Amino acid sequence: MLRNASIINVFRISLAIIVIVASASSLSAFWLLEKSEQDAELINVAGSMRMHAYKFATELSNNQQEQAQATAEKIESLWEKPLLNRHFAKASTDVENYAIQVKQEWQSIAQEAQSRGFTQLSNNTQRISTYVDDLDQLVGMLQEHSEHRMESVRSALALASFIIVAVFFFLLTVLKRKIDEPLTHLLSVSKRLGRGDFTAKSKLNNNDEIGQLARTLNKMSETVSYFYGGLERRVEQQTEELSRKNKVLSFLYDTARSIIEHSYDYNNYQEVIEKLYEVGEVEDIELCLLTEEGNRPFLQLQPRPNSHEPCEAGDCATCIKAGPGASVIEDKMVYRFVLKREDQNYGVLIVRCDPTESLATWQQQLMSSTADQLALSQSLKSEEEQVRRLALMHERTVIARELHDSLAQALSYLKIQVTRLHKAVDKNDRDTIDDVSNELREGLNAAYRQLRELLTTFRLKVDGSGLYNALQTTVKQFSEQSDMAINLDYRLNNIPLAPHEEIHLLQIIREASQNAINHSEGSEVSITLSQPSGQDVELSIRDNGIGLPQNAEKINHYGLAIMQERSRNLGGDIRLNRLEEGGTEVFFTFTPDYLLQ
Repeated sequence: MLRNASIINVFRISLAIIVIVASASSLSAFWLLEKSEQDAELINVAGSMRMHAYKFATELSNNQQEQAQATAEKIESLWEKPLLNRHFAKASTDVENYAIQVKQEWQSIAQEAQSRGFTQLSNNTQRISTYVDDLDQLVGMLQEHSEHRMESVRSALALASFIIVAVFFFLLTVLKRKIDEPLTHLLSVSKRLGRGDFTAKSKLNNNDEIGQLARTLNKMSETVSYFYGGLERRVEQQTEELSRKNKVLSFLYDTARSIIEHSYDYNNYQEVIEKLYEVGEVEDIELCLLTEEGNRPFLQLQPRPNSHEPCEAGDCATCIKAGPGASVIEDKMVYRFVLKREDQNYGVLIVRCDPTESLATWQQQLMSSTADQLALSQSLKSEEEQVRRLALMHERTVIARELHDSLAQALSYLKIQVTRLHKAVDKNDRDTIDDVSNELREGLNAAYRQLRELLTTFRLKVDGSGLYNALQTTVKQFSEQSDMAINLDYRLNNIPLAPHEEIHLLQIIREASQNAINHSEGSEVSITLSQPSGQDVELSIRDNGIGLPQNAEKINHYGLAIMQERSRNLGGDIRLNRLEEGGTEVFFTFTPDYLLQ
């Protein structure tokens, strides 16, 4: 019964018993004190009655009537005290009857004394002595009654103390069995749960509050264990998902970086397919590359080693025209990812799997992104080839223009002179023959010099080190070829010049410096490149020679034409100035491309 009782109710009942018993004992003690006080007063009254009885007897003996009558009235008043009446009423029947008998005996003595006028009676002493003895016996009975009451109170107090002690030890037992031990058990279970051991269970089956708490704790442990297990599974799944996404992103990043850093060749495509096969977790994958006009793949790539045979279809136009998507072909689910960029098809990426399975969304996204990157690689490769072709055509145009403006015109001039020579020989015109001979000699020397300059120009390049280093190399070459001091003042370190701008500037500087070395007869050439206004770039090539001659257009006509042609290509303005202090200046200005965008 105690096992299934409520702890709160047990404590309530126990405390109620203690309070009731303690209250009862307190009231008994209070009642005892009250009665003890009345017993003392009663004994005092009884003593007064005995003393007055002896006094009454003495006064009768001495024939003191008035005094005896007064004493009798006092004794009567003592018998009429309410204390005696209440006490006798609460006492036992024997005490009450005996008190009535003693009172009646006194009343008999008093009546007899009054009838005789309170004179001495013969038997007065004997009756008063009997009356006093009866009073003593009455007081003894009252004392015995009081002692009996005290004994009852002591027994009640002892019983109350026993009950209180028993209830106390009962509560200690309840506290140990229903609170201390269960709480210690629940504390150990909770510590195991706190360490993550969700297999810990409470074995308490009580129907009290702690038993309900134990069952609730077990239920909570089961719930937490279920959710924790689910959380661990979700964490593992998320970890796998993040790991897979990390591999996918790393693969796409590496592929994109490789495409940006260098053009892909076919070995790179093989590496991409093998990595894609590993990262994409597919069963069969194949890459077919086509030319712009072709309808059959010129290259079919599969991961190595591979147990699947490549596609035997001789015509890929069907796959490409079908566009991206999936279809069932020969008991296989075939996914197509077309390599297409700017309406140009470069091939198709094929993934095959069982019809009962299908590619996940992330796999399709991966294949689509890879196909886009491979298409971008093919597009960049095509653009690079086109740029190389255009650069080659442009270079050939430049070479043709250079040859036309130099050697072609020189040879045309020499051809005219040869024609004059033939006519002079036919006429035997010696003066003309000598003049033509001199012209041919000078023309051949000029043509040979122009050929050497063209060869040097065609070998010239601006490499990754930039225009400044190319100019330093040029200055060093000119310094080794002549005795003139060549000074370079370069102030364009913070300007992003385009490659073609660097080439044209370098050629203009070389042509102008070569002219100064060949024709100025000076000792110094100063080359200055700057951007004083923050807009146009200014180029100045000065020498301290004899200055610009009157027939400047005729002297090195081809070099001036080359410089003017290059200035027009840069959209600039070039001028030849005669310096007042002597010498010549070639001054060129243009606006760089980065300011025009």
